[in-house]
Amino acid sequence: MRCPFCGNVDTQVKDSRPAEDHVSIRRRRFCPACGGRFTTYERVQLRDLVVVKSSGKREPFDRDKLERSIRIAMQKRPIEPERTEQMISGIVRRLESMGDTDIPSRVIGEIVMETLARIDTVSYVRFASVYKNFQAADDFDKFVSELRPPVLNED
Repeated sequence: MRCPFCGNVDTQVKDSRPAEDHVSIRRRRFCPACGGRFTTYERVQLRDLVVVKSSGKREPFDRDKLERSIRIAMQKRPIEPERTEQMISGIVRRLESMGDTDIPSRVIGEIVMETLARIDTVSYVRFASVYKNFQAADDFDKFVSELRPPVLNED
């Protein structure tokens, strides 16, 4: 592992243990060249996924990008960080187990929305507003009205 401080490629692992999420390994590393200490995380990756954008552009799947967008949607919501990490890991496992390495961005967005809808309605609406590219308040109103159960009029 390359040292982030001096670039030395000969760093040493001083401590390894499961991370708090229990889906990655946390490694404390030491660089003998500069004395720097840093932490790395190691995760299982079943296959290299490629995201196919609606424009046809292809780019490697980036777990960190997925995590950032979900964390933005969940910002200031009463959801435990461990729950968020479990949700993200579950989404990635689901994508990896789909059988195909090319995943349309639309499918990723739908899986994220489906998962958020089960966890927190506010986060779900926040994510949907970006994913569905809401342009006006009416877009929000229409989307939220679809979430509400229908009101029965008893005459």
